[in-house]
Amino acid sequence: MRLYEIVYIFDATLDEDGVNKKLEKFHPLVLEKTGEVSAVDHWGARQMAYPIEKQSTGYYVVAQVRAEADGLPEFERVLRLDTELLRYLIVLNDGEPTTGHSLLGEAPPSRADKDDADDDDDRPGLGADAPDEGDDVDSRFSPPEFSGGRGRRRRMEGPVIELLNYKDVSTLSQFMTEQSKILPKRTTKVTARFQRQLGRAIKRARFLSLIPYIRDHEV
Repeated sequence: MRLYEIVYIFDATLDEDGVNKKLEKFHPLVLEKTGEVSAVDHWGARQMAYPIEKQSTGYYVVAQVRAEADGLPEFERVLRLDTELLRYLIVLNDGEPTTGHSLLGEAPPSRADKDDADDDDDRPGLGADAPDEGDDVDSRFSPPEFSGGRGRRRRMEGPVIELLNYKDVSTLSQFMTEQSKILPKRTTKVTARFQRQLGRAIKRARFLSLIPYIRDHEV
């Protein structure tokens, strides 16, 4: 049994009660006898990044269910037949919360804090502007905004990204150009692993109309 996350985009004319009635119909199909609903988060009606079936607004719901894969085919068949369901996405959950936020760690010391610490160094023969032994003199030219531990990256002047959430539009946008293209690894200086995670997250967000495929899709 595995934990799945399901993002539904319903017709915006439905209210919360109407959506809950549909979820009560849908979820037993995937849960069968041993599954369970772990969480349901109603985002409500929100503007989409581009129209889906000629609609610019959709009612978003994020649900997490623990179920066997055997129930997925029939579950998806029923979803495809529902005319008030504009789009859905089913993915294995890797620990992302239902909200549109990534999991963040503590922010590393800022460059100003490091400079202050260097100014307080009173070791003999070491001036305030002199580099410590072993320091890379050219390190000031490296992009500090993407520094972090192995496999982890942080936003520009922000905390380390412990787990990138594909629903976190704000963070994903920082790795994209104004034309909504993914920034290359040579620009962001992230690891190859993080770049793959980033690409997968952005593709999912685009499919769910959380971010546009191209700038012209913005409405």
